[in-house]
Amino acid sequence: MAVSSSDLKAFLLATPFFGGLSDASLDLLISMLAERRFDAGATVVAEGEAGRSMFIVHTGQLVVSKLLESGRVLRMTGLEPGDFFGEMTLIEMQNRSATVVAESPTVLYELTARQLYACYKADIHAYVIVMQNINRELCRRLRRADKRIAELQMLRTGE
Repeated sequence: MAVSSSDLKAFLLATPFFGGLSDASLDLLISMLAERRFDAGATVVAEGEAGRSMFIVHTGQLVVSKLLESGRVLRMTGLEPGDFFGEMTLIEMQNRSATVVAESPTVLYELTARQLYACYKADIHAYVIVMQNINRELCRRLRRADKRIAELQMLRTGE
């Protein structure tokens, strides 16, 4: 089922990635997005592969996992509508740090590094807001990771 542009716009404005953008800036970014559909069980991105884009989850559920040195796969987190992933490759231009698999039929919107650069050239204010939004989300994730590391350390040491 196709999503109307007004419904998509309202959805995207409610996500942490697009918060604070003007109407014109949001329209510019929406024009750059490509819709991607995945069936349940499909790998969206694989750990270690080259990555030059990020994704915003519109519908569906996904799981993020990492491959451990032991060969075991560790589930890191789940993703749901409104979440985004892959943004690290836009900032550091490194390979994918984790694997993301669709747990249910999923619709994502993809933004490439090239498109983000086009946004920078066309609307520097929108670019700055998007980068601030990415950085805020990365800080939230780092704080959650810090808390989990501290909790695991307490369990290990018995404190």
